[in-house]
Amino acid sequence: MQLKDSVVVVTGAGSGIGAELARRFAAVGARAVEVVDLHLDAAERVVAEIGPQARASAIDVTDESAVLGLVEQILDRHGHIDLFCSNAGLATGIGLQGGERAAMAWQQAWEVHVMAHVYAARAVLPSMIAAGRGYLLNTASAAGLLSAPGDATGTASKHAAVAFAEWLAYQHAHQGIRVSTLCPMGVDTPLLMDGLSAGNAAAKAVAASAEIIGVEQVADAVIEGVSSESFLILPHPQVGTLFAGKAADVQSWLAGMSRLARAAGTA
Repeated sequence: MQLKDSVVVVTGAGSGIGAELARRFAAVGARAVEVVDLHLDAAERVVAEIGPQARASAIDVTDESAVLGLVEQILDRHGHIDLFCSNAGLATGIGLQGGERAAMAWQQAWEVHVMAHVYAARAVLPSMIAAGRGYLLNTASAAGLLSAPGDATGTASKHAAVAFAEWLAYQHAHQGIRVSTLCPMGVDTPLLMDGLSAGNAAAKAVAASAEIIGVEQVADAVIEGVSSESFLILPHPQVGTLFAGKAADVQSWLAGMSRLARAAGTA
C-alpha cells in the first residue's frame, strides 16, 4: 500500500501505539489523518502535534452507530478512506475470578478487542469494496498468537481478534481489500506501564517474556508491514519464532508457558 497522500483513520489514537501511528502516518505523507479516541482532549493533543492534516474525533468504538457515523463523516469530507486502523484496547488481568467485576471485564474485552473490529469493518468495507481497494489494520497482541499468563480475557479476546482478521483477509482479498494484524508483546505504553507500577502479575509476565520496546519501534514495523501488505506485523520478531514453535510442538510450548506463569506469579 502507498501511504503517501492516503486518508487514514486511527482509533485509540489519544496515547500509546495509536498516537504514534497517527504521528508516523502523517510524517510519511498521509493527506489526512483522523485521530479518534474515547477522550476528545487526548485526541486533540495528538492533532496539535501533527498539524493541519490531522483532525480529532471522540467516539466509543464499542458503539456501532457511533463508528458508522464517524465513517460517514470522514467519507463526506474526503470521499474515501484508504486505511482504517482499529487500534483501541484495554487491559484487565482477569483469570478465572467470578463476580460482577470479572463478568464486566470479560464483556469489555470482547466488545473492545473483537466487536470494535467488527463494527469498523461493517462501517468501512462497503465504500472500500465499491472503490476496489482498501486496507484494514487491526491491532491485536502477541497474546492473540501465543497467550498472556494471568490474563484470560486478553488471551481469549485477542485470539478472536486475530481469527477475525484472518477471515477478513481471505474473504475480501478478491475485492481489493488488504488486512494486517498488529501483534506486539510488551510496549512502553500507559496500558502496560501502569500495570507494572501497580504490581499487576499479568503485566509482570509480559515484561518477563520479552524486551519492552518503544512505540516508535512498533510504528516502524507497521509502516514496513503495511507498505509490504504483510498480514502479520510483529514488532517483536521472536513472536514469529515462538508461534512456529507452538504449532510444531504444542505440548512443549504449554510446558514452557507453565514455567513462565509460575515464575511471574500468575499460577
